[in-house]
Amino acid sequence: MRWIWFAALLAFASATFGADSPLVFDSAEQETRFKKLMTELRCLVCQNQSLEDSHAPLAQDLRNQAYAMMRDGASDDDIMDYMVDRYGEFVRYRPAFSPLTFLLWFGPLLLFLIAAAVAWRWLGAQQAAAGAELSEADDARARRLLNGKSPRKEKQRK
Repeated sequence: MRWIWFAALLAFASATFGADSPLVFDSAEQETRFKKLMTELRCLVCQNQSLEDSHAPLAQDLRNQAYAMMRDGASDDDIMDYMVDRYGEFVRYRPAFSPLTFLLWFGPLLLFLIAAAVAWRWLGAQQAAAGAELSEADDARARRLLNGKSPRKEKQRK
């Protein structure tokens, strides 16, 4: 009989450790603020999930830390600065603009401008080649080839 009680206690304990503890807010505004902040922070374990969506244990710890800081009166900027100081700029979905993140912000635009310049030069070269005037000798040769009179056929006839 003791084994049954022990197994039941163990099953109950494992179920309670796996559950997320509900967070209680003072107001609906505070809850909205918290959810907005959690959507701006990235889970460091999951692949491209916010802290709001993630079920990883680290995400739960980060939510609890942010909740405790919010309950202590920290602003959103304070919480964000704490997370960035501790985990780096990767924790933010929208990294702050700085010299370190310059390529992150302007890299796609820079690649687009480079691709547009290469395409512009290539198209210009194609148009220049298409509109180039042929010399009289090249023009005569082209006419012979188009009329079916190749130099090889003429040599074979002779």
